[in-house]
Amino acid sequence: MPPRPRPTAAWRYWSRVRFDGPLPLVRGVTGRCHEWTGSRNDQGYGTFWHDRTVKAHRYAYRLAGLPLPADLDVDHRCRNRACVRPSHLRAVTHRVNILASTNHVARRAAQVACHRGHPFDAANTIRARNGTRKCRACKNAAARAARTTTPERTAA
Repeated sequence: MPPRPRPTAAWRYWSRVRFDGPLPLVRGVTGRCHEWTGSRNDQGYGTFWHDRTVKAHRYAYRLAGLPLPADLDVDHRCRNRACVRPSHLRAVTHRVNILASTNHVARRAAQVACHRGHPFDAANTIRARNGTRKCRACKNAAARAARTTTPERTAA
C-alpha cells in the first residue's frame, strides 16, 4: 500500500478557518470575518506552523498574493484579531497600526487638549524625550505654585 500524500500547507491552513464568522462592526469593512479556529497566542492572534510559527493573518495575506514588505504590519481593519479574511487586512506601518487601535497610546495621541483643557498646539506643547506631549501652561502653573509654596531662605 503506497503512503498517503502529505497535505499541503495551504490545505492545512484553510482547514482551520471558519468562514461564517461575525460581521464586523467597523464602517466600510464588508463581509463576515473568516475566523481562525487553530491555535492562538496570548494576545488572541492565530498562529500557524509553516517551517516556523507564523501569525495566521500574515500567512493569509501572503496566500492571497498581496505584497508584504518585512517592515510593515498587517492591520485587522475589522478589529477582530482572529480574522484571516484578506479583504479585512491591510499592510501598514507600525505607527498607523498602533494608532488605529483602541489602546492607551491611540487614545493619548487622539487628544487635542490636556486634562485641564489647554490645547495641544505649537505654542503650548512641549515634546518630552520619549515623544510624549506635555502642556506648557500646566507646567508653568505648577512651577509658579512650587515657587510660592517654597519657604524663603533667610540669611543667618
